Amino acid sequence: MAWIHGWLGLLAGWILFAMFVTGTTSYFRPEITRWMQPELPPNRTAPAQAAQSAVGQLLRTNAGDEQWFITLPDDRDVVTEVFAVPKPDATPAPGQRRRRAPEIVLDPATGAPVHARDTLGGEHLYRFHFQLQLPHPWGRWLAGVCAMFMLGAIISGVVTHKRIFADFFTLRWNKGQRSWLDAHNVSAVLALPYHAVITYTGLMTLVLMYLPYPLAVNYKDPSRFMREAYSMPAETPASGRPAPLVAIAPLVRDAEARLGGAASRMIIRHPGDAAATVAIGSGSDSSLSARARTVVYSGATGAILQQPIEAGPGVSTVGVMLGLHMARFAAPGLRWVLFLLGLTGCAMVGTGLLLWTAARRRPNAAPFFGLRLVERLNIATIAGLPIAIAAYFLANRLIAAGAEGRADAEVATMFYAWGAVALLQLARPARQAWRASFALGALLFAGIPVVNALTTTRGLWSSVRTGDWLFVSFDLSMLTTALVLAVAAWRAGRPRVTKAPRRAREALHV
Repeated sequence: MAWIHGWLGLLAGWILFAMFVTGTTSYFRPEITRWMQPELPPNRTAPAQAAQSAVGQLLRTNAGDEQWFITLPDDRDVVTEVFAVPKPDATPAPGQRRRRAPEIVLDPATGAPVHARDTLGGEHLYRFHFQLQLPHPWGRWLAGVCAMFMLGAIISGVVTHKRIFADFFTLRWNKGQRSWLDAHNVSAVLALPYHAVITYTGLMTLVLMYLPYPLAVNYKDPSRFMREAYSMPAETPASGRPAPLVAIAPLVRDAEARLGGAASRMIIRHPGDAAATVAIGSGSDSSLSARARTVVYSGATGAILQQPIEAGPGVSTVGVMLGLHMARFAAPGLRWVLFLLGLTGCAMVGTGLLLWTAARRRPNAAPFFGLRLVERLNIATIAGLPIAIAAYFLANRLIAAGAEGRADAEVATMFYAWGAVALLQLARPARQAWRASFALGALLFAGIPVVNALTTTRGLWSSVRTGDWLFVSFDLSMLTTALVLAVAAWRAGRPRVTKAPRRAREALHV
């Protein structure tokens, strides 16, 4: 079990660290996007009004489309997002693929297009968390394998930990290998239920990809499964007879009363046709389950075509697991608690990687190749990823707001910065590379509030005066991260303690 724990943690440790860091930031995915689009207006618009405004705009500009997917605003997402699917009349030329229509961002109050800088915002960090910037589906498969390794490491770690409760209260400083072991134990035991739940529920988010066979055996028609599991409306063909859409706002209010929650999304099929349908789904903000429920109306008459479908026990269970993983139900205070628990996961994986090298380093002996390799990968990941994220935020402010392809340029900046750190640290001794990388990360994070104040009107002091607490919280978080990295740089420059107590060596089975 000790052998399994060590090797599972090592082989997947670098990817798991990146998944934990980006997954932890995803608790504030909408807030990060709002910071990265400072042009967005504050939102105080009810979903019914936002839906009516969006449909009015689409009828003027996209009346001939086949369907509209509309995401309605809430307290965290301040704009209406529309994905319009054109009719398949305009077939592409032979050898060409049909181009995906761009997403439309609308002001929820007026329905007018919002002109904000193009960015992936917090969505990029969220997607990287489980796709690892790899082509579909390979990134998701790799994330699933690493999650299985993580689950195995958690179980084997509990089995091998003989003093799990005593070590919860033990943290000794400046003891070399013993200190890393204490830090690993405390960060693991402190949030052990969270680590187990977040890992297992993470696997459940992609369970249909990892285990497709039950679906294939029990549902010959995949669309029936989508209707039953996700309350998706049945697809109906257009009649070819024109008919105006009914007023949308009353339908949204009626759906909210039936669903017991605020409307979060709409799907309008065949707008302007007598067979038009309007599917209105509730969000999961007030429920532990992430499964949305849907009411379907006739777009021509407003009559109810489909009541909310009650899920069976299997789908309900998975919905709760997804809700626990994504925590959309969490109020701001609970989200901060979950964020801190996520940081303990980052610390657990990071200290485990550092402990592997500390346990195998021998005084007055040249490090072997495996030790040198792991140490360099540790520097590239543990110190390099924060630098990459800071570069991503800085690129958002330094790239011209109207530049073409700026969203892709921001993402590219993140990975170029990460790759540069991974390569440049090879030119310096390991201890100096740790110190320089942490110091650079501290400098970049400290510079984010400064650059924000110089390039926007929503700097720290301006935001304090206007009560813009989202921007205040973001800047303070950046400064706190800079302080943590500065302390890490100072600690990394101190002389290394190499001798470990006999009990620590025995605990590691070295």
